[in-house]
Amino acid sequence: MPAADWVRNLTLAAVVLAFGVVVLGAYVRLTAAGLGCPDWPGCYGHVSPAGEELSLAEGARVPGAPFDAAKAWHEMIHRYVASTLGFLIVVIAALSIAARRESPARARYAAVLLGIVVAQGLLGMLTVTWQLKPSIVTLHLLGGMTTLALLWWLWLWRRDADPARARGASGAAFLAWPAAGAPSRAAVWALRLAVLGLVVLGCQIALGGWTSSNYAAIACPDFPTCQGSLWPVMDFHDAFVFWRPLGIDYQGGVLSGPARAAIHYTHRIGALVTTLLLVGAGLAALRQRDRPAGRIAAVAVFAALAAQLSIGISMVLRGFPLWLATAHNAGAAATLLAVVALVHALRPRPVPS
Repeated sequence: MPAADWVRNLTLAAVVLAFGVVVLGAYVRLTAAGLGCPDWPGCYGHVSPAGEELSLAEGARVPGAPFDAAKAWHEMIHRYVASTLGFLIVVIAALSIAARRESPARARYAAVLLGIVVAQGLLGMLTVTWQLKPSIVTLHLLGGMTTLALLWWLWLWRRDADPARARGASGAAFLAWPAAGAPSRAAVWALRLAVLGLVVLGCQIALGGWTSSNYAAIACPDFPTCQGSLWPVMDFHDAFVFWRPLGIDYQGGVLSGPARAAIHYTHRIGALVTTLLLVGAGLAALRQRDRPAGRIAAVAVFAALAAQLSIGISMVLRGFPLWLATAHNAGAAATLLAVVALVHALRPRPVPS
């Protein structure tokens, strides 16, 4: 199999794995298992929680926090899957760099992706060693989402470079780029709206991470009101302090009720703004009849938005069940993939590298 095919297939596998890592990370956070293993990279000094279970069975003293086998396994499974993803990305980067003469741009892109994954591993370590500090947890979430988006873009990029598509293989004509030439004014505006929507979606995902890491989801247990009011008592000053002291165990949250309500309410407002922008970008894309891939991506954006809004509202009305809260994170990742695909489909025709 040619190296390009290997990289394309490995990239698709990495996209699926990255999506799983994001969802697993949410599950770990929502089950309060982020400190299930209070050390890093091991678990109570062992490669797996089974080592600590054996130590307990032999009567050894448990160091540090009390050992919870279920939470420890949740955390370590997340680490194992994330490590597998990291290994895949190292292989993708190595193959891309080895073929840099064929495509210098993709080699540089893969190197940047590898650097982000290294930074993500560092954030994973700090998440544990700094005891779930909200700023680090939020950055870790953004790092995971960024990795997912970059892998998805790389796969779309390599898919377009597939010679079989260029020869008009099955389905290629329907998803192909339009003829080269200056894009229309409407196409330019559609792309600008999609890029703006992607930026705002990133901010909304960050708000979601801030809401979760500060345990602010339950601050508004009703919908569309919050604590029975359209404008509850809120403390915006304390809600968005990005850096707080080290040495504090942030599990369970440290903010007051009004501060948590301010975070939750801001996340709701962000959801409204994000939805309006993405709907506008999708409608603009639907008008581009010469870009069928963009129209497909727009439908995907609408579907992802509808699912995500339904999950978010249902989550509040049903009392924040674990499965819906986890699905809400999966919905955010799916929406991100749809919007990235929309931007990719609307951008000007790339020059073959």
